[in-house]
Amino acid sequence: MRLVVDLDLCQGHAVCQDEAPELFHVPKQGQVQLLHPDPGTDLEAARAAVRYCPTQALSLVADSTDD
Repeated sequence: MRLVVDLDLCQGHAVCQDEAPELFHVPKQGQVQLLHPDPGTDLEAARAAVRYCPTQALSLVADSTDD
């Protein structure tokens, strides 16, 4: 699995950073910065960040090597 960010949708609410600070950083008055595209052991936190993003700017996609 990997995280994908749509910067056209991101408004910098930082909900993703609250849910998964090890995966996302949102600077003041900026858009999300993806720290690690592969959530690894933080998959549940990544799912919460995707679920609660107010603008639906985040998604999790399966890698071609994922089963």
